[in-house]
Amino acid sequence: MATEDELRQTRLNKAERLKELGVLPYPNTFRTTPELEQKRREVVKLAANEEACAKLPLEDELAEDAAQMPLFGRVVAKRGPFLVIRTPDGDAQSLVRPDRLPEGDAAMLKLVDLADHVLVHGPLIRTKTGALALSARSYQHLGKALLPPPAKWHGLKDVEKRYRERYVDLFANPAVAEVFRARTQMIQSFRRFLDARDFLEVETPLLHAVRGGAAAKPFDTHHNALDLDLIMRIAPELYLKRLLVGGFDRVYEIGRAFRNEGISTKHNPEFTILEFYMAYATYEDLMDLVVDMIRSVDGELRARFPELTAERSFDLSAEWQRVPMRQAIADRLTRAGQGEVPTTMWSEALSPDAVRDEAAFAAACDAMLPKLDSAAQKQLGLCQTHGERVFAVFEQIVEPVLTSLYRTPNGAQSVPVFVTEFPWEVSPLARRNDDDPAFVDRFELFIDGRELSNAFSELNDPDDQATRFEAQLENRERGDEEAMDFDADYIRALSHGMPPAAGFGLGVDRMVMLLCNQPSIRDVLLFPLLRPEAE
Repeated sequence: MATEDELRQTRLNKAERLKELGVLPYPNTFRTTPELEQKRREVVKLAANEEACAKLPLEDELAEDAAQMPLFGRVVAKRGPFLVIRTPDGDAQSLVRPDRLPEGDAAMLKLVDLADHVLVHGPLIRTKTGALALSARSYQHLGKALLPPPAKWHGLKDVEKRYRERYVDLFANPAVAEVFRARTQMIQSFRRFLDARDFLEVETPLLHAVRGGAAAKPFDTHHNALDLDLIMRIAPELYLKRLLVGGFDRVYEIGRAFRNEGISTKHNPEFTILEFYMAYATYEDLMDLVVDMIRSVDGELRARFPELTAERSFDLSAEWQRVPMRQAIADRLTRAGQGEVPTTMWSEALSPDAVRDEAAFAAACDAMLPKLDSAAQKQLGLCQTHGERVFAVFEQIVEPVLTSLYRTPNGAQSVPVFVTEFPWEVSPLARRNDDDPAFVDRFELFIDGRELSNAFSELNDPDDQATRFEAQLENRERGDEEAMDFDADYIRALSHGMPPAAGFGLGVDRMVMLLCNQPSIRDVLLFPLLRPEAE
């Protein structure tokens, strides 16, 4: 088997032979036009229509004045005299016979390789198998590839290689390219939905002086000219809410955030987030809005990409559940061992009726602590308040089984779940509930067991917010590396008066994974972060 260097040298030799023919290996003489691109799309569309192909003439039935069409793109297959040419709109083939080409064009044809870019012109015909082909009357070389596409790239076992060489993955696997076209469509759909409701799209800084807007460990950087330590933003939230203070009642941003966390199928250190804020609204208003938004975006997506969005284990058309966190824990304990809900050793220490009893809940946590694995022990062991314990238990025993707990009436699919009533201790930016100040007006949205979004009625009391920031600093001293900083400027902004409002944040990458049936976040990121290749 030839090495990469040997393959490259063979193609370099062909590039030199092109020069000898007076042809540049990398010309820049061809210019596309809207008319040419439209004609190319017509060729590709026709190639996928069996009924229309059947009406085309055979090659020996061609009229002398038959209209000629263009086809240009990357050569992805050579089948005898046929070249399969890949375009952004799909594939089409050209029948390229040297005896039907001008002498110079025929000489160039002998030097074509897979992955080269070419242009052919000619009439459309029907092959003996009933497929479309463009019968080439002219051939033009547009660009030389010095490396061939890897053999059997589709379904390649070394998935990491596909991520590293995404540029090959995209042209070798049309289905992969479709995922990223769908991603773009989704983002456009989000914009259309929010723009139609008078939200203003804005841009806020990526470099922050303090960490805030979410509980996460940041990436540190340094501004040389100012000799100033900065962090890459972990969320745009606090800047967007400053705009509410400034008089913009509805704002949103779609942009990058950065969190110095582990890499997994659900996490990448940089990701895309959608956040919007709405004055004179509550988190309950946002639940209604989010249902409409996601259904609308999904409807547009399914209409354009039916194959990507088929065979789902969840139902967006069903009623979306709204479940307080403590109720979710009680449901988990009540249904343990029923249907698809697994048993849990927590049933031995905590009854559903005791979930709202602080003393009983604390006793159950103390009893369970030695029985947990090390990670769960660490999480629960750091808890000092009832609210922190409630949140830890929810994450450990409820979140992994949400798809089993809440399903359609026939049990066939899971349904989206808004988990509400979060403890105030784990919600440093959310407004306390008027009836039960130990909890806040907040929800997290889970679909198919995936945490996709976070939202709450915003805290606009500057004194209360200052107290929350101080509590975050105490958490930092206790070892919480994800705790926020005290943002004095944000307190100053709130002191100028922020209207009552609600805010929402959505992980765009996870939403693409969900709606396009992709198992890993790396499948929806063009260039995911990977370890350097071993030399």
